[in-house]
Amino acid sequence: MMKIVISVVIAIAVAMLIAAGVFFYIVEVRADKSFVTGGSQTQKADPLDKQKKAWSAVPNKQAVNLTAKDGVKLKGQYVPAAQPSNKTAIVIHGFAVDHREVIPYANMMHQQGYNVLLADNRAAGKSGGKFIGYGYLEAKDYLEWIQRLIKQNPKSEIVVYGTSLGGATTMDLAGMNPPKQVKAYIEDCGYNSMREELLYEANQLYHIPRWLANPLISIMSVYSKVLAGYSYDQADSVAALKRNTRPMLFIHGKQDGFVPSYMLNDVYEATRGPKAKFEVDNADHMEAYEKDQTAYEKQVKSFLNQYVH
Repeated sequence: MMKIVISVVIAIAVAMLIAAGVFFYIVEVRADKSFVTGGSQTQKADPLDKQKKAWSAVPNKQAVNLTAKDGVKLKGQYVPAAQPSNKTAIVIHGFAVDHREVIPYANMMHQQGYNVLLADNRAAGKSGGKFIGYGYLEAKDYLEWIQRLIKQNPKSEIVVYGTSLGGATTMDLAGMNPPKQVKAYIEDCGYNSMREELLYEANQLYHIPRWLANPLISIMSVYSKVLAGYSYDQADSVAALKRNTRPMLFIHGKQDGFVPSYMLNDVYEATRGPKAKFEVDNADHMEAYEKDQTAYEKQVKSFLNQYVH
C-alpha cells in the first residue's frame, strides 16, 4: 500500500513539473503568443488609425540601440520634439506585441511637445532576449534607457508611460528609485502583480482553479529564477508602488477582461505619491484611449502639466 501511495505521489510530482514547464514556455519564453492573445487587435477597424498615420509622418526618427547589463541587445527609436524641449516621454508596450502597438500613445505625447523614446522590450520585436520579464526585467532595462537620456541631457524631465505589461513595467520602475529627472508616470491597464495575473489567466484561459494554479505557478517561478534570473514575486507592482513617492496617473477600462479592473484599485491604493485615476466605460483591455480619445488626451495632458514643465 505504501509503495502505491509513494508511486502516486511521485507521478503527481512529475506531472506537476512537466505541466509547469509547459506553462513556463507559454508564459515566459519568446515565441508567437497569438494563441494566447487571440491574434492581432489591429485586424479590426482601428479607431486609432489617425494617430498612427500622423506618427508615420513625424520626421527625424532616429534608431537607437542599448546593450543591457546582462548582454541583451535592445532596439529603439528616438524622436525629437517639434520644438527643442527637455521633456521626454518613454512609451512602453505590452505582452506579445512590439513598439508598434503603442504608436498612438507616442504620437499623443509628441503632439504635446515631448521628445519620445519608443523601444521594443526584451524578447519582443527587433530587440534580443529569450525571456519576457513581466515588468521586472523590462523596468531594469528602461532604467538604463533613462540613464542614457540623462547622460545626453542632464536637464531632462522624463515621463514613463506604459500600457498593459508596459504599465506593470512603469510601476515596477517607480519602485526602483530612478534618477530625479523622472518626474511622473502614466500606467494604463497594468496588473497588480505577475502572480495574480497568471492566477487570473490560468482560470480564464485554461479553467485551472486557483488551488491547482498556485503550486504550478510557484514551480514556474523557480524555473524563471534559474533560467531568466528573476522570480515571479519580484514582478509585483503593488510592492513596488509602496516605495514610490512620485506622481502617477492610473488608467483602466471598466470592462477589461484581460487585466481585471479590480486590479486598478490595488495599485492605486498602493502608491505613496500624488495620484489620479481615470476609468473608461465600455472599454476592454487596451481600449481606454480608443473609446474616449478626447477625454483620454485631456486627462493625460492636465495631469502631466502639474509636474512637467
